[in-house]
Amino acid sequence: MNTLPQDFLVGAATAAHQVEGNNIHSDYWAMEHMKYGNFNEPSLDAVDHYNRYEEDIKMVAEAGLNAYRFSIEWARIEPKQGVYDENEIEHYRKVLTCCRENGVEPIVTMMHFTSPKWLIENGGWENEATVEAFKNYCQYVTEQLGDLMHYVCTINEANMGIQVAAISARYRAQMMAKMQRMQQGGAEEKKDLEGTAQVGMNFNDMMANMQKQKEENVEIFGTDTLQTFVSARTPEGDMLVIRAHQAARAAMKAVKPELQIGLTLSLHDIQAQEGGEETAAKEWVDEFTHYVPYIKEDDFFGLQNYSRSLIGPNGILPVPEGAEITQMDYEYYPEGLEHVIRRVYEEMPMPIMVTENGIATADDTRRVAYIQTAMKGVENCIQDGIPVKGYMYWSMMDNFEWQKGFGMTFGLISVDRTTQTRTAKPSLTVLGNYTK
Repeated sequence: MNTLPQDFLVGAATAAHQVEGNNIHSDYWAMEHMKYGNFNEPSLDAVDHYNRYEEDIKMVAEAGLNAYRFSIEWARIEPKQGVYDENEIEHYRKVLTCCRENGVEPIVTMMHFTSPKWLIENGGWENEATVEAFKNYCQYVTEQLGDLMHYVCTINEANMGIQVAAISARYRAQMMAKMQRMQQGGAEEKKDLEGTAQVGMNFNDMMANMQKQKEENVEIFGTDTLQTFVSARTPEGDMLVIRAHQAARAAMKAVKPELQIGLTLSLHDIQAQEGGEETAAKEWVDEFTHYVPYIKEDDFFGLQNYSRSLIGPNGILPVPEGAEITQMDYEYYPEGLEHVIRRVYEEMPMPIMVTENGIATADDTRRVAYIQTAMKGVENCIQDGIPVKGYMYWSMMDNFEWQKGFGMTFGLISVDRTTQTRTAKPSLTVLGNYTK
């Protein structure tokens, strides 16, 4: 029996670059086409959501979903610094209007990993000027589209660069300690890293191609070291991202004070194993706690969780032997969502929106089971007085999972990319039933 509040938002999420297609002015588009890049394949027309958004929004609305989290693509709005494309503003006005007309609450993300190529050429997410650039973009969009927006996430997974930096450091330590063994059978040794960040990245290829990539980076971007949003972040860059969030929040509130604005973070259900208590505590500080002073004045918190991390004395442990593994090499662990909601609220008592939670699998029965377990956890939290405002499943449809390409199937809807035909999976109906 559904025990969710009447105004609870049940929806699905996408990111512009992963679904729209032909995002030609973005940093990712350039990187996808590099000879020594880390991408399994380019995004090209993706799943053509740019042209088929009306069909997609109506499809989820008819299934019962009452919310849709999507991103506005900065590289489309501002293809050249200071030059705004009014045609693209009109496109996103149509998307927002389509949501409203179909009884779907739009939850807008202003930056979901991809940036304009010019931003990276100027130093990217380690350059102080990015704070002002992001603020200006967010202010402009709010001036143009704020009348149709209510919930806004400034930045998706603001802590992703810190997670990538930690994985890169573990990789280098592993390389130094086990060089001889890795030369004999390295692929198996390095494989452990692939499922430790909640984003589709090919860490093994990234390290192997590093020198050739530096040379190509100079050719394409004018710098040998790219500071994209998902590059390994320095502590200074980490705080730069937070300042960008705060500046954007203030600018958008100045235009439309009633906007509900939050930040999203990628959070694992961090579980200390014997002897790993101190390491686990530090991991949680790095992943969440150190952000709290800077976001506690937000209107809500965007919580994103997919699995858990088991922490021993020396750091993250492998997935337990015999555990079910998703296509992303994550442990199947939907129980983690409830655990993380409770822990976040204990340390930062403010409204929570689950802005991403989901599973990459070819077996939709496992997706159904995952959703049911995760939603039961959400219901438990609400019954205990935790103000969870909504649940956005990742993702609306099978799409371009960043460096891993189109092989990861997270979607409630499958897409035949030859014809771009959409087919609802049973899990879409299951999720939609939570509003009924």
